[in-house]
Amino acid sequence: MFTFTPLQGAQSESSASQSLLELDGGVKVLIDVGWDETFDVAKLKELEKQVPTLSIILLTHPTIAHLGAYAHCCKHFPQFARIPVYATLPVISLGRTLVQDLYTSTPLASTVIPPSALSEASYSYSQSVSASQDPNILLQPPTLEEIASYFSLIHPLKYSQPHQPIPSPNSAPLNGLTVTAYNAGHTLGGTIWHIQHGLESIVYAVDWNQARENVLAGAAWLGGAGAGGAEVIEQLRKPTALICSSRGGERLALPGGRAKRDELLLDMIKSATSKGGTVLIPTDSSARVLELAYLLEHAWRKETNDDDSPLRTSKLYLASKNIGATMRYTRSMLEWMDDAIIREFEANTGVLKKQGESDQKHGAGPFDFKHLRLLERRGQINRVLNETDNLGRSVGKVILASDTSLEWGFSKDVLRKIADDSRNLVILTERLAPTHDAAGPGLAKTLWSWWEERKNGVTLEPSKNGENLEQVNTSGRSVELKDIKRIPLEGNDLSVYQHWLATQRQLLTTQSGGATSLESSADVVDDASSDSSSDSEDSDTEQQGKALNISATMGQANRKKIGLSDEDLGINILLRRKGVYDFDVRGKKGREKMFPVAIRRKRADEFGDLIRPEDFLRAEERDEVDGQDLRQQSNKYDTKDTLGKKRKWDDIAVPNEGRVPNGANKRQQIGGGQRESPDIADMPPGVEDDASDEEPEEEITSPSRLVFSTETLNINVRLAFVDFAGLHDKRSLQMLIPLIQPRKLILVSGIKDETLSLAADCRKLLAALIGAEDTAIDVYTPEIGITVDASVDTNAWAVKLTDALVKQLKWQNVKGLSIATVTARLEAIHHDSPDAKAEGSNKKQKLLKGDAEETREAIDAAEVEVPTLDILPSNMVSATRSVAQPLQVGDLRLADLRKIMQGSGHTAEFRGEGTLLIDGSVIVRKSGTGRIEVESIGLVTGLMQQGGTFYAVKNKIYEGLAVVK
Repeated sequence: MFTFTPLQGAQSESSASQSLLELDGGVKVLIDVGWDETFDVAKLKELEKQVPTLSIILLTHPTIAHLGAYAHCCKHFPQFARIPVYATLPVISLGRTLVQDLYTSTPLASTVIPPSALSEASYSYSQSVSASQDPNILLQPPTLEEIASYFSLIHPLKYSQPHQPIPSPNSAPLNGLTVTAYNAGHTLGGTIWHIQHGLESIVYAVDWNQARENVLAGAAWLGGAGAGGAEVIEQLRKPTALICSSRGGERLALPGGRAKRDELLLDMIKSATSKGGTVLIPTDSSARVLELAYLLEHAWRKETNDDDSPLRTSKLYLASKNIGATMRYTRSMLEWMDDAIIREFEANTGVLKKQGESDQKHGAGPFDFKHLRLLERRGQINRVLNETDNLGRSVGKVILASDTSLEWGFSKDVLRKIADDSRNLVILTERLAPTHDAAGPGLAKTLWSWWEERKNGVTLEPSKNGENLEQVNTSGRSVELKDIKRIPLEGNDLSVYQHWLATQRQLLTTQSGGATSLESSADVVDDASSDSSSDSEDSDTEQQGKALNISATMGQANRKKIGLSDEDLGINILLRRKGVYDFDVRGKKGREKMFPVAIRRKRADEFGDLIRPEDFLRAEERDEVDGQDLRQQSNKYDTKDTLGKKRKWDDIAVPNEGRVPNGANKRQQIGGGQRESPDIADMPPGVEDDASDEEPEEEITSPSRLVFSTETLNINVRLAFVDFAGLHDKRSLQMLIPLIQPRKLILVSGIKDETLSLAADCRKLLAALIGAEDTAIDVYTPEIGITVDASVDTNAWAVKLTDALVKQLKWQNVKGLSIATVTARLEAIHHDSPDAKAEGSNKKQKLLKGDAEETREAIDAAEVEVPTLDILPSNMVSATRSVAQPLQVGDLRLADLRKIMQGSGHTAEFRGEGTLLIDGSVIVRKSGTGRIEVESIGLVTGLMQQGGTFYAVKNKIYEGLAVVK
């Protein structure tokens, strides 16, 4: 059995992606925990209902649409953090920096507590606050340390590595479930998931790209970029169901491919910067930004010495709050990129070795930026936008800014600054679906609709090769901008929040049976809120109405208390109040006479004590564990303020240079809040590095609420579009779907029109492939929340085996399955039960007067026939034995064969992809269709003997398979 339910992202205007697969035996697999720019917690309600029964979670891409709600679910959904999560290493690392960027950039990501929940928790709220006066009280967002710990729980996988996951504590047994990740090509580490469970073979491919790009290799359908395969690889061919995204299904490939696309973007930039204009390119901060950053950095390197190029005098910037950590992780994951990136890195490394270590600063790897400057604060952006030359003229600038939706990143701030100048240009890099949301379509979707309408005319700019570049004029059209600000809670709002918090904890305690389970649940208040709400000890009137909820929390010695007086705290005042060291225990009883030592119970399973994954992080993964980017801290090797202090054993004394030298696992720490890059010494100080007049941004950690304000902005910039979405097009789908040959096709992740249109095209393609009618192909287009049954169609019959036959069966185990061959005689057919036979006879009597054909169908349906198999007679055994041929069952991986041969004393090494050389004389190859070929080379003597290497290899291969005769 296999059912599929889209929780988000099916025939929807939202880009969020969430899918639920339910397999036989109650196994539930959640793929992606996506969100969109609205950050509406109501869209996660259905997911919250499924959490107690989920088995595993798979993540596909490091984007908001695929994992934006992951940290929110871990913090606010009980037991969610205990579900095993699997993803590739780039998805884990880049997803961590993306979510940290999200929560530090917009308070809206913290999500507003629904008014209905506040009404249930506080009677005063329901009486005094109307719907129009909703205070918009926020949940406490996950801290940077919590986000890092959540992502450290994800299990990393490699491409083409079959893995049998561990189920969650509340899950049913997985029964041999195997998941395998393949390259999707859309993002770094992006994944096409292959899920194997019993007879079900499911390929989940949402947001993939077959074309090869500058940084990313193409999807793994044909073996990856440069493989040149004419057939889809065996593991992804003929699946039970192919779950594919319809997003991009109506998109046509750009003539000229990637080269033409890159040239068009550079021509657009040159046309604006040559006039002194500013070019804004909204993009994400973790995925597609890598392709844009690489392209522009290398374009500047190439044309920096060209006196006629406008890029020579233009500046290039990348603005995002956590972009330094993103690029640091990117430099350590070159092996996940296209082969051209690896060759470039190796070439630069070879040049550095020839030049010597003293000239290392002159070399630059693929992501060691010489021209691209990183901006992480609003003050830096303001200084960059105000920069002029010696004559007071504006300087050409190109700014890559987060985010694509223009709702929560730096891109909105940049657009506000450059909106009044027609020389400036905004380049959209993705097609955006229209929306009918009553709150408004959003800024990016508004600009996209203007680009499609072309209401105010089009300006044709000549390019270097003589072609015209289309730039749409906005001509002062107005748009409404919504600003969101977080302010601390005060007065009645704070009291309402505390009532709601106490109610939530009481519910969690009731459901979990104690305070121990709360350690992993959503704790939505920190110490700052506790201190701020309990400073005034004399205001007894503010504490009225809390007694009912306080009684539920007093027994929890390990929990933080909110708004409690000294009498309520009791002995716990020694921990909860600062500067309190004495407590009068005279006349006290029980717990009040004991020092409140919080004893944390150890968690253990059948293998022993559970470990904390954050204690075993690699050096490059510890950058954000403490919740602060170490670049913002003073250099720990700076001896300016550390004279006379002890130094730890693992601290190496380094001269005061403001940074440590490059190393394999070392990252640079640059004081003064400057941008981090390995080659920062090669860059002259820029205007963005002057932080003398910058005010630090205030961080509110106490309970808070949202305040909305709107302003009208007149926009005069020009609009352009260059497709850098990195998604499959219509031609790729028409080519690959017939090659994949899925038995069922499920289309998700797209708006309604393009999904239905693509479904009709796919029916025609698959029908033409097998020469059947359109109705013979199962193509599903489910809506959100609609479950479809996509189980495999098999010709299976139920048979009964006699006891004598069962005793003769010889079972063999292959990857957790028991296999046996049966040679038997079919005996007389019996009805499943006497009751069924009697019921069939009665139906026959009643239907004799009706139509003859209908009567036969009714009788056949009523009579359930079960065949019986018995042992063969002795005179037939010898005849069937000569006819039966042995059959090898199983799949042998060359990596496993290599380990087996090395363990047997042979030498085994890989020579090229899909070729294993053993003892220098025997070659084992595995073709794309799974066929294993063994070839012996070298001298004949000694090789073809019974004890030679050739026969040893064949024996080990047969040992890894089940030979069924």
